[in-house]
Amino acid sequence: MSASVIDAQVAMSCQGLHKHLGEGETRVHVLRGVDLELRRGEIAAVVGPSGCGKSTLLYLLGLLDRQDQGQISVCGENVPLDRDGAHTRLRCEHIGFVFQFHFLLPEFSALENVMMPMRKLARLNEDDMRAQARSLLEQVGLGGKTQRRPSQLSGGEQQRVAIARALANRPSVLLADEPTGNLDLKNSMMVFDLLTRLAREYQQAVLIVTHNPELAARCDRILRMEDGLFVD
Repeated sequence: MSASVIDAQVAMSCQGLHKHLGEGETRVHVLRGVDLELRRGEIAAVVGPSGCGKSTLLYLLGLLDRQDQGQISVCGENVPLDRDGAHTRLRCEHIGFVFQFHFLLPEFSALENVMMPMRKLARLNEDDMRAQARSLLEQVGLGGKTQRRPSQLSGGEQQRVAIARALANRPSVLLADEPTGNLDLKNSMMVFDLLTRLAREYQQAVLIVTHNPELAARCDRILRMEDGLFVD
């Protein structure tokens, strides 16, 4: 396989990521030079003990925080450290994020929640945004509940709305931080199967941080982290 084909399959990569948290005597070296490639259509799990740097890594890759040292690339484009506008654009265009707590806006319907990222990107007109949001909710099994507010949905249904919202702009990378942490086993497997199916369908790279060994075992690749580094 040629180098250009290999590069085209890499949706996101990072080299030598370092991150410190805290100040003075409480300053902690959380990430210690992390390297990673995420390939399209692949589902990878990051596992490890609490405090090892898993969520910190995910927030850096999601461009929600900034590394102290190292390089992140999204779809072949290097992410500049010192430009907020570039972070916002790349995050909006290429990255979807699913949190443990769904963070749906309670005053809006499921359909309106899914439309939020599309409004921010501003590539579609109102009718097309509504049609795409409705299609995504149908794909996650909520086509009949598009007008319900979060309080009218179960925990599993709310998490499925959050997944649809993360997919709204057809991102190249989907990052999920303990996406099944507040769900029972049945809903956990449903959410994971949904993430897997959509990742394959849209050829997205998916990275999941999880403490759930059953979920991790079903991923294509397991990355074990200890003390801010991946270990064999």
